[in-house]
Amino acid sequence: MACSPGNTRNQQLAFTQKRMGEHFTPNQLLGRTHTIGCVAVEITQKCNLDCTLCYLSEHSQAVRDIPIQEVFRRLDNVLRHYGPGTSVQITGGDPTLRKHRELIEIVEYANKIGLHTALFTNGIAATRDLLSALAKVGLNDVAFHVDTTQERSGFKGEKALNEIRSEYIQRAKGLGLMVIFNTTVHTENFHELPMLVDFFVKNADAVSFASFQLQAETGRGEWGARTDVVDAVTVKAAIEQTISKALPWEKVRIGHSDCHSYMPTLVTDNQVFSVVDDEKMFAQFIEDFKHIQTTRQNGKTKIVWDYAKALVKQPRWIWKLTKATSIKLTEMRASLLKSKGRVHKLSFFVQNFMDAKNLQQDRIGACSFMVMTTDGPVSMCKHNAERDEHISKPISYTNHRGQVKQYQPLGERYKQDNVIPIRHIDDTSANPEQVIKRV
Repeated sequence: MACSPGNTRNQQLAFTQKRMGEHFTPNQLLGRTHTIGCVAVEITQKCNLDCTLCYLSEHSQAVRDIPIQEVFRRLDNVLRHYGPGTSVQITGGDPTLRKHRELIEIVEYANKIGLHTALFTNGIAATRDLLSALAKVGLNDVAFHVDTTQERSGFKGEKALNEIRSEYIQRAKGLGLMVIFNTTVHTENFHELPMLVDFFVKNADAVSFASFQLQAETGRGEWGARTDVVDAVTVKAAIEQTISKALPWEKVRIGHSDCHSYMPTLVTDNQVFSVVDDEKMFAQFIEDFKHIQTTRQNGKTKIVWDYAKALVKQPRWIWKLTKATSIKLTEMRASLLKSKGRVHKLSFFVQNFMDAKNLQQDRIGACSFMVMTTDGPVSMCKHNAERDEHISKPISYTNHRGQVKQYQPLGERYKQDNVIPIRHIDDTSANPEQVIKRV
C-alpha cells in the first residue's frame, strides 16, 4: 500500500493510523509520533559485493544510476508523503559507488529540506574522508552492513569480521554520526549471534543501534529460505542469553508485530538495562505528548527544550518520570558505580523480512519500511519481490537546465551480456570507482 500524501502532519498521521488498522495499538509509534519508520532512496543499483543472501536483482549491475534530479524528486516526495524529520536511508546497491560528488550533493539536499539522513553501506568505499565530507553536509547516521553472507576474502566467521567492524567504528569516530550495524542472521551464523551481541555491548560507547535481519529468500542470492533455527523468537532469546536477563520486548511497537521488534536499552559497565518496562505508562506518554513534532533532525537541545516546556504544562508527568527514573537508577546503581556514571544507549532491532514468494498483504499494508520509487512509496518487501519492474522502468526527468530528458536504465553499453558481478577481494585494495567489470 502506498501512502497518500497529506497537506499537514496531522493528516499524514491520520492516514498512517488508518492504514495500520488493528496494528494501531496504544503503544504503536506509527500514527502518533511517526508517520513512517523509514524510507529508502536507492541512488544506485551497483554493488562491489556478491552476497549469498542479496535483495538485488540479477540485472542490477547493468542498471545505470538514476539521474540526480530524479533522486532529488524522490527525496521531495518523501517529504511530501511523510513530513519533516522522516528518516531516509541513502542506499542502493551500495551508495558509495555513486560518484562521491553526487553522493555528497544528495545528502546535502536531503538535509536541506529537513530529512534525517542515514548512509547504508557495506563500508568498503566509505572512507574516513568520505564520511567526514558527508557529516559536514548533514549526514546523521551511518549503517554498516557486515556479515558472513558477504564472503569477504580472508575472514572466516563473524568473529573474524569483528576486525572490520572495529575498523569501521574508527572511521566514523568523532564525526558526530550515529553508528549502526546491520547483520543478516542465517542458518550458518546463528550460533555466533551471542558473540556478536557481546561485541556490540562492549562497543556501546560507539555503536548505538544493532539490527539483526533474518534470512529471507529474495533477490539474486544463492541461499534460499531460512530453517526453523532462525526466527524472531530464537534471535531475541539469543540476545537475552548473552546479556543474562529477560528483556521486555514489544513494549514499544513500530509497524506490524510480525515484521519488527525494537528494544531500546542502556549499557553501563557492559551490563544491559531496558528503557521501557511499563507498556501502559509508555502508551499514555506518547498519547499525551503526541503534539510535539520535534524530531532528531531538529537536534537534541530542541527536543529536550520542547519536552521540558510540555512537562511544565502537565506536571503530573514530572512525578511519574521522576519515579520511573529513580527505580531504573536503583536497578542500575551497582553498574553505574563501577562505570563511574558512564551510560550509553544501544538499541536492538530484529527485522523479519518476507520471502519474495510469500508476501502477506496485511504486513504490506501496515509496513513501516518503504522504498521511494518513481511512482511513489512501496513496501520494502514488495519492492524487493518486484525489483526488476522498478529498476528497469524508463523515466522522464527535468535536468538542471530545465530540459525534459529520458532516462533509460539499460543503455547500449550496459547490456547484461557484457556485465558480470564483482566479488570483493580485499578491503584495503578495493577501488571505489570500479563498479562494472566488462568482459
